[in-house]
Amino acid sequence: MQLTVKDVAGLLDISEKTVYRWIDERKLPGYRLSGQYRFNRAELLEWATANRINVSPRIFEEPVNGLTPLPELSDAMEVGGIFYRLAGKDKPAVLRSVVEVLRLPDKVDREFLLQVLLAREALESTAIGDGIAIPHVRNPIVLHIPQPMVTLCFLEAPVDFGALDGQPVQTLFTLISPTIKAHLYLLSRLTFALRNPDFKALIVRQAGRDEILPAVKQVSDRLRVSTTTINTA
Repeated sequence: MQLTVKDVAGLLDISEKTVYRWIDERKLPGYRLSGQYRFNRAELLEWATANRINVSPRIFEEPVNGLTPLPELSDAMEVGGIFYRLAGKDKPAVLRSVVEVLRLPDKVDREFLLQVLLAREALESTAIGDGIAIPHVRNPIVLHIPQPMVTLCFLEAPVDFGALDGQPVQTLFTLISPTIKAHLYLLSRLTFALRNPDFKALIVRQAGRDEILPAVKQVSDRLRVSTTTINTA
């Protein structure tokens, strides 16, 4: 759904007059159609994150499309891939290496994506402990891609990410999705998977693709069965 000036004003908690001013001054991404501005929800999220502007949680509310099933974590990881020995001696260098290996369409601006990731890290580290980080923008990364992806990257050497447990990061999961709903769904699936001791052990020891992908499929299948049982109970 395209957003109006009034919608944007409400989501950013600013006046409509400020919206018009920011279009000129701060390059707020808008499209003029029949004399009126319209805004893309995903582009607004990316712009707000890059400019460190808070948005209302209502921006995550999207029309439900019953014809499009939510992605499974195992499928998203098959698409995103697993990469080993990524170089980088600090956080910016590591994130650049991650962005370079992401399987994105040519039209995606990788440099912009990198800057958005760095802006998020400047606000708060995405490290979740135990040497693992989930780099993402303050709001979900939503890009114009054909299907969601989760890319797993193992670093050549651990790097300080400012984790609360003090451990340097050596493993990064990066989520990219065409919709906010799919991003949040995958993030919840990934969080669940990392609570599984067997799957977590594979990640910690940087196991091979032939071990990780079947393991994440088992977790996805277990979640699918649990969800089906709850919905039919």
